[in-house]
Parts: sequence; structure tokens; C-alpha cells
Amino acid sequence: MVSDFFYPSMGGVESHLYNNSQCLMQRGHKVVIVTHSYGNRQGVRYLAGGLKVYYMPAVIVYSNASLPTFFGTFPIFRQIFIREQIDIVHGHQAFSTFCHEAILHARSLGLKTVFTDHSLLGFADASGILLNKLLKFTLSDVHHAICVSHTSKENTVLRAALDPQQVSVIPNAIIAEQFEPDVGARDPHWITIVVLSRLVYRKGIDLLVVAVPRICQLYPRVRFVIGGDGPKRIDLEQMRERFMLQDRVELLGSVKAVDVRSVLVRGDIFLNTSLTEAFCIAIVEAASCGLLVVSTKVGGIPEVLPRYMITFALPEEDAIVEALALAIAGVDDRPNHPELSPARFHSQVKKMYSWHNVAERTERVYGQIVDIEEPPLIERFRRYYGCGLVAGKIFCVIAAIDFLFGAVLAWLWPKESIELAQPFASDKYQRIVNENRARSRQGL
Repeated sequence: MVSDFFYPSMGGVESHLYNNSQCLMQRGHKVVIVTHSYGNRQGVRYLAGGLKVYYMPAVIVYSNASLPTFFGTFPIFRQIFIREQIDIVHGHQAFSTFCHEAILHARSLGLKTVFTDHSLLGFADASGILLNKLLKFTLSDVHHAICVSHTSKENTVLRAALDPQQVSVIPNAIIAEQFEPDVGARDPHWITIVVLSRLVYRKGIDLLVVAVPRICQLYPRVRFVIGGDGPKRIDLEQMRERFMLQDRVELLGSVKAVDVRSVLVRGDIFLNTSLTEAFCIAIVEAASCGLLVVSTKVGGIPEVLPRYMITFALPEEDAIVEALALAIAGVDDRPNHPELSPARFHSQVKKMYSWHNVAERTERVYGQIVDIEEPPLIERFRRYYGCGLVAGKIFCVIAAIDFLFGAVLAWLWPKESIELAQPFASDKYQRIVNENRARSRQGL
């Protein structure tokens, strides 16, 4: 698994990588994650269950994305692929430089590749046009692509000119046991609206800034709890100061993964104001905790939850205020409707979303591609050449240089001279975990 986005950074991609990898390991596969270093988190780390993570050195340019080097990461990627005896390289997220480079290098080494897209991109702005061209280059030579929603699949097929038969839809999921409702955690004197999001433009924070004062003015019993950090936080702070809402708008800052449930169970309503979203794990977590959900109707969000759990709004100020008004009225009327109880919400979400199901479906994709015959180099060039009149020729040159660089690396560091990594002692690890649990029970 390769991506720029992994723990200690928090987000949907990070959660997907970790939980899917853990479930694949439980199904008997060896999984290794490669990402860039985060501060002093460098080198090789082991996470729960023996999940091995390589934190490679890299220069970060924007929002945890690393600086593109094209060929600079090839030597270390080749070492990792050979040391860990990798069969399939699975890249995540179109914004990830490591993802694109790892797939390019893996194809030069003859490895099977899969790509998972977690976001939606437009076709009109400059950044979208450039990234779509890069994505077309990468996906021209992958064996299979995965999207997290049907809307995301349609978007990716159009952006990268893919055959829809080569793209599967596998949604995100949650660990429902970690998001159980707790009705006693709510304050009965307030109707609490919870927002948990990166505070960036794409998450619709500008809409939140204008909607909060209007809701507070219309409903004296409503308060907001906002968790997350980002460049838009200063706009929220200015709004709170301007309208003197310090006692009704609580800004928590960055929220750790282990604290997400404790924040959610304080609320009655969860608000998502995203301008674009392929899936949105946050609304699933909120529904699992029993909250009514209000969300903008964008991207793949309408596919995520049943209609009785969520109220939709257009990404406009007035529409969000109206949707929140309906949800606030629903909070007071909720005790009269057993089918809308938090416990029922939780049980329904638990049936719909499971990481074990995601891992099983991902495993099927791996099974489809693992025995595919490797095409000749000229066929790879043909695929790249079809990416555009000018871009196609550039992509062919890049692929040719990468292939030749791989041959030079094979001469300098023959495969036989690279020491293989020792397998993780999972049986010993499990025995130690069980012993520690037994001691803990005895101590209690």
C-alpha cells in the first residue's frame, strides 16, 4: 500500500489504508505500507498486528503531498519491493506523489498494480486539468482501479478515459463497535450540532461561517461543537468574535482518532458542508453514534446513508439553514419515532459497513490481476502514447527512462544481493498480547 497520506495524519484515506490493511492481514496476506516521513517519525515502524510501515524521507510541498521527483524514489522503492517480496503495489489517492511514482516504478519492475481513487476532481480549473492528465498517465498502465462510490467511478472513468469494466466500486467503512451511541452524553438543555472536518475550502467552511450565526439567531437552544484544524479556522474564530458566540460555538481544534466518538456522542445533529466528496466517512461515523445527519448533496454522499438518516441541502447558505431547521425540529420529535432511535441507527450502519467486507472485495480484485500475463514493453509505450498528442510522447520518454534506470539499478544492486526482510513473528506477538490481557484482567 503506497500513499502520501497515512498516520499520524488524520483523514479518510489514512483510515482506509490502516483498517483495510489490518483486515487483509487477518485474511492471511502480508501487507506493507509505504509513506513519507512525518516529523521525527522516520524509518520503519510496526503498528498493531505487525503492520509494517516505511516512513521514507521526502520534501513536503503542500497539504502532506510530497515533492515530485519522477525517478528519485526508484532506488528505495526497488529495495522495499525486493526486500518485502512484493507481488502487488496498491496506490491510494490521486493527490499522492508517492502513489504515482510507486506505480510507475512497479510497472518498470514487472509488478502488478492497483489504484484506489478517494476524491472527485473537476474538468475546468487548471489544477484539475493537470492532475487529470497525470492520472491518465498513471492509470494507462495499471491492472485495475477501485473507487469508493459510483459517482467517483464515473468521475474517474471520464478523467482517465478508462474502460468501466476495469474499475470496481468498493466503499469505505467504519469499525461500528468504536462508534456506539451514548444518549447520556448529550446535554438535554441544548440541541448540539457537531462538525468534524478539515477546515479547508473544499469542506465548505465558508458556508459554515455564514450559516452558524443565522441558526444561533433563530434557535436560542442551539449550540455548535466544531472539531478540526486548517487554514479556515481563523474565519470561524472571527465569526465567533464578531457575533459574540463564544458561549455557543466551541472550537476544539485538531481531534485525535480515539476522541472522535466522545465528540460525536455530545451532539444531536451532525453537519457536513462539503463542496465535493467522493464518500465521506464522517457522516457514517456520526450516524453510527446515533446523530441525525445534515449534509450537502454533492458527489457520492447520496449513496452513503438511507434517506431517513440524512437531510440533504444544496451547497448554498439558505438551503443549509433550511435543512438544519428541519433537523432541529426532528430532534424534538425523535422520541415519538422508535425507528429513528440512536440504537436503530447504529444497528443499521453496523450491517451496512464493515472493513472485513471491504477487505474481501479488495482481495477479489487482487485475485483477478495476479495471474494476468505481463505485456511487452512496446505495449506499455502504446498505452502511454495514446494519452495525448504531446503528453503521450512525454509519457513514453518518462517510461523509457524509468525502465532503463531500473536496468542500471539491477546492475548496481543485483536482486540476489538485497537481503530479504524477516517475516513478522505474528504467533509470538499474539501470545504476548494474550498474556498482557490476562495480566490486566487479574490486576482489575
